[in-house]
Amino acid sequence: MRATHTRRVRWLLVGAAALAVAIYACRPRAALATERNDAAPEQDRTAVVGGIRMRWEEHGPAEGRPVVLVHGLPTNPRAWRYVVPRIAGPDTRCLAWELVGFGESFREGFGRDLSIPAQAAHLRAWLDHLGIGQAVFVGHDYGGGVIQQLAVSDPGRFAGVVLSDSVAFDNWPVAGVRVARAMRGLVPHLPGFAARALFQAALANLGHADPQVGAVSSDLFWRPYARKDGLRAFAHQLGFFDNRDTQRIGAALRPLGCPSLVVWGERDPLGLPSAQELARRLGAGLRVIPGAYHFTIEDHPDRIAEAIHEVLGHARQHHRGT
Repeated sequence: MRATHTRRVRWLLVGAAALAVAIYACRPRAALATERNDAAPEQDRTAVVGGIRMRWEEHGPAEGRPVVLVHGLPTNPRAWRYVVPRIAGPDTRCLAWELVGFGESFREGFGRDLSIPAQAAHLRAWLDHLGIGQAVFVGHDYGGGVIQQLAVSDPGRFAGVVLSDSVAFDNWPVAGVRVARAMRGLVPHLPGFAARALFQAALANLGHADPQVGAVSSDLFWRPYARKDGLRAFAHQLGFFDNRDTQRIGAALRPLGCPSLVVWGERDPLGLPSAQELARRLGAGLRVIPGAYHFTIEDHPDRIAEAIHEVLGHARQHHRGT
């Protein structure tokens, strides 16, 4: 009986995937999914930290003020490719850290805790490895939740913070992710075309204001999952998407005593009330981007960079005044 039920659920999931294929195929697509010419080149760095091979992208001089960028789901450090060229410079060192068990590091996640608290601990260990005692932190989506956890557990690390369209409180997971999480045992068994369609439909559901950027991004972020064990890694990730973490973290959030901004897309499915509450608890300014969706860091890099520069400027003034 149980086996029959499992087969029935599996076929329902495959049917849903087939429907997603049809829906996604009918969505308007950019004529050519080519990368914009203002994307930062990939400059990978790796190091073994606490037995984990960690990866990040780095731009700018080692002696510059560190700006640490943490991506969200289901992306990787390339999500910051349009922001980095707008902030890296002679006195600014940009480090886009890859969440353990995500992106090109997905195999490092097997057998490990990938929850927001665990990722914050991994991030702290990586910062220590690089000798970074204090930085300006910038987080998007799940990465924003990781930064909130770090703010609660290690507030002295912060010279400034920018949170863009972050998971917070109970504003996540979105509906599609909740369904996938409930059926994560079946995800590794999906046909590749169906898994890709579901993945790309989920990205499209969160929204890109720029269809060209959305088309490039859906291909770019799918690549690790298309490899051997990629879907198994995705299923493992899904098991840690739990808003009880962010509800607990949110209850402990306090102003950090450093320049702080929350930047949000007006049409982000995660909702403006979350942005307003985050700003209130952190004592942060709030910047709403009219007409923007969830992936503001790709669609509106100028606005994100503007917020980072604002925080960096205030952080430098604060440092000179101490």
